[in-house]
Amino acid sequence: MLERKSLHNGFEYLEIQNSHIQAKIALQGAHLFEYKVDGRDLLWLSETSPFEKGVAIRGGVPICWPAFGMQNPSLSQHGFARTQLWELLSFTELTEDCSELILQLQHNEETLALWAYKFDLRLVLTLGKELKIQLITTNCDTKSFELSEALHSYFPISDIGDVKIHGLGTKPYWDALSDTVDFEKEVIVFDGEFDRVYQEVDSPLLLETNKIKIQITNQGSSSVVVWNPWVEKADRMSGMERESYREFVCIESANAREDTRTLSAGETHTLEAKISFIS
Repeated sequence: MLERKSLHNGFEYLEIQNSHIQAKIALQGAHLFEYKVDGRDLLWLSETSPFEKGVAIRGGVPICWPAFGMQNPSLSQHGFARTQLWELLSFTELTEDCSELILQLQHNEETLALWAYKFDLRLVLTLGKELKIQLITTNCDTKSFELSEALHSYFPISDIGDVKIHGLGTKPYWDALSDTVDFEKEVIVFDGEFDRVYQEVDSPLLLETNKIKIQITNQGSSSVVVWNPWVEKADRMSGMERESYREFVCIESANAREDTRTLSAGETHTLEAKISFIS
């Protein structure tokens, strides 16, 4: 079942339910900001995040496109897709347990003024006990363009000090805090601000706490971003409270830095993430 809803300020979103899930997706940014599987939150959302035109939502799965971070200094951080208004193309109930939603963003006067390329961007969400997210970029221009991107997923945790991330041991990374490169030596744990882009990622990742296990499997990607702002940075950020850093960790499916892609005219690329609880 799909319902189109809006907040008191006119901010539009879609609400989807089937026998296992409840999901909410903002048309601004094609932003999946709530996903419950049998009543359990798969994603984290800030209680203080604004839902306003032109303002990115803090939590869920923001779409960073056509640039991750400040890889393209001519664009604002993380690009413009997360604040553009997307169009609902289709909704299909595949089974009573699984639904499919497709949203589209195409070049327009505003995007062409920011980034002089024609494109077709689609978000395909397969909504079941496993969440599948596909971000599909087609170059509709006559010239090639460079693309960096991320599904900036926020995951809920009981406390950041209780988190372990498995699957990135031995992988090379760039540390954004120190601007250094190194190799991960072990399971990732947190005792301060953390901001790294990992490369050569070719197997599923596991987020583990004393209450949940979440598996993330990527395709069309060999880079993953792991981020937590810790207390001082969280206190300075919009849509976040000082202690919010304790409640989430970001594990982002990406095409970033060495994994940046070049799309020729007419070429299509798909970034895919599959996310699910592990019982």
